[in-house]
Amino acid sequence: MQGKKQYQEKLFVNFQLSDRVPEDNFYRRLKKIVDFDFLYKSTEKYYGKEGQKSIDPVVFMKLILVGYLENLNSDRRIINACRLRLDVLYFIGYDLDEELPWHSTLSRTRQLYGQEVFTEIFKTVLKQCISKGMIGGKRQAIDGVFVKANASLDSMVEREVLEDAGIYGNELEANKDEDADVKSKSNDVENNDNPKPPKRVRNDTHYNLSDPDAKISVKRGKPAALNYLGEVSVDTASHIITHIQAFTADNGDSKCLPEVLKTVIANLKENDLTIKEVIADSGFSSGLALKALEENNITGYIPNKAQFIYERPGFIYNDEGDYYTCPGNKELTYRGTYKDPDGFDKYYRAGKKVCDACPLKKTCSVYSKRQGGIITDTIDRPYYITMHHRMQTPDAQKLMKIRQSTVEPVIGTLVNFLGMKRVNTKGLAQANKCLTIAAVAYNIKKLLKHILMPILVCVRTLKTLITRHISEFCIYKHKQYHIIIA
Repeated sequence: MQGKKQYQEKLFVNFQLSDRVPEDNFYRRLKKIVDFDFLYKSTEKYYGKEGQKSIDPVVFMKLILVGYLENLNSDRRIINACRLRLDVLYFIGYDLDEELPWHSTLSRTRQLYGQEVFTEIFKTVLKQCISKGMIGGKRQAIDGVFVKANASLDSMVEREVLEDAGIYGNELEANKDEDADVKSKSNDVENNDNPKPPKRVRNDTHYNLSDPDAKISVKRGKPAALNYLGEVSVDTASHIITHIQAFTADNGDSKCLPEVLKTVIANLKENDLTIKEVIADSGFSSGLALKALEENNITGYIPNKAQFIYERPGFIYNDEGDYYTCPGNKELTYRGTYKDPDGFDKYYRAGKKVCDACPLKKTCSVYSKRQGGIITDTIDRPYYITMHHRMQTPDAQKLMKIRQSTVEPVIGTLVNFLGMKRVNTKGLAQANKCLTIAAVAYNIKKLLKHILMPILVCVRTLKTLITRHISEFCIYKHKQYHIIIA
């Protein structure tokens, strides 16, 4: 007989969320493990003594956290999704008939709180991970990732640089005399089938009106976009994030490393842990970064950039005289220092006339027709040489593989599953908050999995033992049956 469900709403229902959310539910376990009540004291200074009550700070932080755990990068989507989830309502402490806060309240509250509030919750979760023995602290893998800004290249405008009002007045006077020329030029452009191409959009000439901190950056194989640069430090022992920070995308990884190191060292020191080794790719290689590692007594494993040449065949360097001797027995002397972002700012020359007369110029690796023989080097050469020798060891090769299997998967998880593909805020300060909560969400998932793991191991062991005993019993009965037949 075919059944047909008849639905009719009840006038009175005896319903409790705690009865409907299973004990092994993720958010139920999270509510028991992490206590967010410390936020009341941390956010007290942001509120007055009078007026209407604001959103509960704990509710706000839990809603933001749910957004990253569920990969929702929109405040409106967070509220809409929470309305339909019994476990989330139980986690944030709302009943079925209670109205959730407006999505705009989340945006305003995020702007109200300072970075220290978000950092505190990150440190709270990190401390719990350390107390569970999940972090070794000895070795950290660091890498950077571009995070899309909440802005478009179409809204870029050209910077207007006016030093003072006097210059501006002079320009106005000059423009009056050139009105006729401008009109004639504009007519020529209108009649020209091939007008002058527009200026190239660059960070030094253009900026975004809605988010001036968003910078143009290009990743290999992808088009240019407005991004932020996120630097992530991961403990290699357990893949726990020990620090995350947002920078403007026009910074290089090597420029950010000293500041990242400073914070990572502080985070671990608060929990009586000491960092001894750092693994990173060649993007972090610079004199500034290598100096920062040495100043903090940290052993770095960072491949040198291609600009650094460890050995030039046929060219001999003289430390005392600070010059090179070429295969033609000519001296390339130190000629000066110029500013370079990567620190390759020393150059040596033998003179164009000398090199032009050399019979070996056709096979010379440093000769150019315009300047003759020239060698560029770095004032931080001793640091690069030390790193070069260290990277030739077997340990270095193993550690670079560990880096690939540690920090890169963590960044992939953050971007693809924890809402860090794009920030839904404006400005560097707000982007930093977004990255911090994304890291909190990641560490929380690792923490809950670590706590649940012993239970799963016990269940699997018990299941294996039961299966083994049943198999042995069946084999025994099967043999006994054959004996009886015989």
